[in-house]
Amino acid sequence: MTDTRLIHNVGVRALEWLWSHRHGFRLEPDVDPEIGFLERFKPVGELALVCRVLFREGVAGSRQAQLARQLLDHAWRETLDGGRMLVRGQRTEPISPIPFEVYVPFKELGYSQPELERAVVLNHRLDSWAACEKIPNRRLGMSAFERRFGLTPRPPETDLVGETWLARTPEPWTVDGHIAYDVTHTVFHLTDWGENPDGLPPGIVDYLATWLPVWIDDWLDLERWDLLGELLVVDACLPRPTLDEPAWQSFAAAQQPDGAMPAIRTMPEGEPDEVFDIVYHPTLVAAFASFLATSRSLSRLAHAS
Repeated sequence: MTDTRLIHNVGVRALEWLWSHRHGFRLEPDVDPEIGFLERFKPVGELALVCRVLFREGVAGSRQAQLARQLLDHAWRETLDGGRMLVRGQRTEPISPIPFEVYVPFKELGYSQPELERAVVLNHRLDSWAACEKIPNRRLGMSAFERRFGLTPRPPETDLVGETWLARTPEPWTVDGHIAYDVTHTVFHLTDWGENPDGLPPGIVDYLATWLPVWIDDWLDLERWDLLGELLVVDACLPRPTLDEPAWQSFAAAQQPDGAMPAIRTMPEGEPDEVFDIVYHPTLVAAFASFLATSRSLSRLAHAS
C-alpha cells in the first residue's frame, strides 16, 4: 500500500510553497485589451477550489489549515479586493463565466460579494448566458457551478455528459495534450472535485479502470508532472482508487525541497513572476492530489482495521 505519510507530505510542502509565493496570485488591471483582464483570474479560482477540497476532506493538520485560510484571505482581500475585482471583471465582459466560476468556491467557504451575485442572477436569465459557445466539458463545468450556486443549470448536467470526449469512450491511445485535460476535468466536474465519486456513470468508471493506469504510466515516463498530478486526482475520484505506489513515489521525488512542482521534467529558470506562472498550476495540482489521496488512504486504513 502507498505510504500515506509520503502522499500527505506532498500536500504539506505544496501549501508551504503557495503561501511563500502568495504574491504571485496577482491581477493585471491595466493589461493590453488583446490579452484580456480576466486571464489572471484563473489561478485565484483554482487556489480557492483546492483549499475547499482540503477543508472538505478534513485531512489538514493545524498548520495546513491555518495556511489554507491565510491563502484564501490573502486572495480575497488583496488580490480580489474583497471581491470588487470580480465585479469589475463582470462589467468588463458581462457574459463571461470566469468571475462567477472564481466566486463560487469562495462563496462556499464563507466569502460574499452581493453585487456580483446580483449580476450572476441577472445574467443567468439571459439566453446569451446559456448560448455562449464552449467545449462540452467546459459547458458541463458551468452547469455544475450553477447548481452549486443554487441556480437551475442551463442546460442540465445530464444533458451534457454524453457530449464529452470521456463519455464517448473513444480510442484511448488518442489521449494527448488538451484531450488529457478534457478527460481529467470531466471527472472533476462529474464528481464535484472528488466529493461524489458516485457521480461518475458506470461506463466511464469501467473505461477509466482499464485505461487510467496506462495513461499514468505514459505521463510518468515523460515526466509530465502537471498532467500526472491531475491523473492521480482522477484515480482518487474513482469509487475504488488504486493509489498507484510507483507513480506517487516518482511524483513526490519530482517535488522540489521548497514544495514547488515542475510542470515538465525539471524546474524552469527566469524571473520570479515568470517561474510562478509556469509552476503554480502543477503545485496546486500536487496539493489537490495529495489532499484527496490522503483522505482515501486513511479511509482504507480505517476499513482495514
